Amino acid sequence: MNTFEIIKTVRLTEKGTRQSDKYNQYTVVADPRANKTQIRRAVQELFKVKVVRVNTLNVSGKLRRQRTAQAGRSSNWKKAIVTLKEGDKITLT
Repeated sequence: MNTFEIIKTVRLTEKGTRQSDKYNQYTVVADPRANKTQIRRAVQELFKVKVVRVNTLNVSGKLRRQRTAQAGRSSNWKKAIVTLKEGDKITLT
């Protein structure tokens, strides 16, 4: 897998912005097949920063129903919380 397949997007949420200000952590949506070392290398290559730690978790998709008797499901995804070295930042604009 290349870098752009491993890192799908960076999540911008209220909790994520508090984490980035206080703990220098950023939330990334990663490919479910990627492991921590692949995510670390991809973030360092894409954003030109030094990664100190990577925490990952698999988020299961929610059951959804839209005016039908049959329930659908949103897709499962992998969340990676990336801690950067002191002084490094990812600018999200």
